[in-house]
Amino acid sequence: MNWAFLQGLLSGVNKYSTAFGRVWLSIVFLFRVMVFVVAAEKVWGDEQKDFKCNTAQPGCHNVCYDHFFPVSHVRLWALQLIFVTCPSLLVVMHVAYRDDRERKHRLKYGENCRRLYKNTGKKRGGLWWTYVLTLVFKIAVDTTFVYLVYHIYEGYDFPSLVKCEQKPCPNKVDCFIARPTEKRIFTIFMVVTSLACILLSIFEIIYLVGKRCRECFTTFHNSRHRMTNTNTLSNGTNLIESNTLKATDKTPDTPAPSYRVAIS
Repeated sequence: MNWAFLQGLLSGVNKYSTAFGRVWLSIVFLFRVMVFVVAAEKVWGDEQKDFKCNTAQPGCHNVCYDHFFPVSHVRLWALQLIFVTCPSLLVVMHVAYRDDRERKHRLKYGENCRRLYKNTGKKRGGLWWTYVLTLVFKIAVDTTFVYLVYHIYEGYDFPSLVKCEQKPCPNKVDCFIARPTEKRIFTIFMVVTSLACILLSIFEIIYLVGKRCRECFTTFHNSRHRMTNTNTLSNGTNLIESNTLKATDKTPDTPAPSYRVAIS
């Protein structure tokens, strides 16, 4: 499989991500995609051919392999990586949509017109919701696949010997798994990295929601403060005007001329 597309996608999303998102991208690309491409595919190889049973009964080998490994680990992880990385494409598409709107707005109203977005890549409005929903989807995908691996293979362990009594096997036969320890290590490693990505996505959602709530609280507090100052200033102005009117309404008391002064 060619993973160059996913590499380009992750690199494009990196500039729109938070610090948690960049760490998540690094873990996905370095510890999941690279390990999967370089090592995991080679460890599994042709696993059905390496699955051996101590019987020559026709069909018993295939039935036992299908019973213990209904889905290949490699194919399951490939689906997981595709589903967990492709939602990031929605963020890139949303930013591209904003850029296109901004370009058309400038063509219509001129270069000096008021901009629709101060920064098309800033997570505000619909882009914020798109980003948060992609995080929720990533958490759901990783959680689902971690559970599927546990449910399908009945745990994350690889025993070297399994007992099979599926038809058309004549009796209970012993089947041997190739490189069980190596497969167990890679399985645990992929599960641990998936759990780490789930925690990072949860922390990123908490960070985004907390930052948004803080901004809303700050905006509300500043608006109330400005309103209080405006009311105080208005009350002071009204008080000054009323005092001025009272002062103008009063007639000055001039003393009557003295009679003696008038006679003299």
